[in-house]
Amino acid sequence: MIDKPAGMTSHDVVNRVRRILGQRSVGHLGTLDPLATGVLPLVVGNWTRLAQFYAKSEKSYEGVIRLGFATDTYDAEGERIGDIADVKVSLEEVRRAAQSFLGVMEQIPPTFSAKKVAGTPAYKLARRKKDLKLQPVRVEIKEFEMTGLQNDRVSFRARVGSGTYMRSVAHDLGQRLGCHGHLESLRRTSVAEFDINDAHTLEQAQGLANAEDFDLLFVHPRKLLPQMPSITANEEAVSKISYGRSVNLPELSHARLVKVFCGQRELVAIATRVAGTLFHPGIVLAGRSNSAALVNT
Repeated sequence: MIDKPAGMTSHDVVNRVRRILGQRSVGHLGTLDPLATGVLPLVVGNWTRLAQFYAKSEKSYEGVIRLGFATDTYDAEGERIGDIADVKVSLEEVRRAAQSFLGVMEQIPPTFSAKKVAGTPAYKLARRKKDLKLQPVRVEIKEFEMTGLQNDRVSFRARVGSGTYMRSVAHDLGQRLGCHGHLESLRRTSVAEFDINDAHTLEQAQGLANAEDFDLLFVHPRKLLPQMPSITANEEAVSKISYGRSVNLPELSHARLVKVFCGQRELVAIATRVAGTLFHPGIVLAGRSNSAALVNT
């Protein structure tokens, strides 16, 4: 996975990794705004098919909210809206306001976002100065802790469900405090099981790829999708699965989805229980029927 630098879009990072690996099929597991840094998990080759299992992943962030004025993009890259207000709030007041954001809530996405309006991304309409009204979406904020206050800047830590815009949280917190605000900086520290401590910079990724040290560059397959049980299949079962045929896995009769391995590192398939102990390989990632290179970073 990549530690995305500020100033690049997620698509920019994907294009850079395509060049580093010489692989066209590269995708990411959750967009980061250009302003933001941090965890950007990438899937490569046939493993892009695993992205469906990360569509609703929990995410964690650290960042800074600047109080005193709002912006049209809800972050530091936008144009200021209105005058700058005096900020006369204490850390305890900010913490009390932040508590009201915890739980499931309706959130209106920023107008400068990728949310579609009649098939067009909202940010394109916003740039054309079109009047638009985005519909609220249901999101969940599981943790929103204010870790410090220095003058007009509040540092925070957050853990949120899929689809939550931290820019909107910052904007709404400023409104709740009566002094407006916007997101000044943001760093994503985790996505699902992917943690910032395991992420590589683009420069590090280039160096590891040059050295062909892929074991360090790529996440170990056994760490993926920890909510699914794993099984190391025998040669006969692996052969059947690689051809898309169902197999009996009596050890996992309680599970709905399982990861099927050949040896320690080769993730062969994600199999779905059909009935009893019979599992069908819904996604075949390696084997005779699927010869493309499989890597994850």
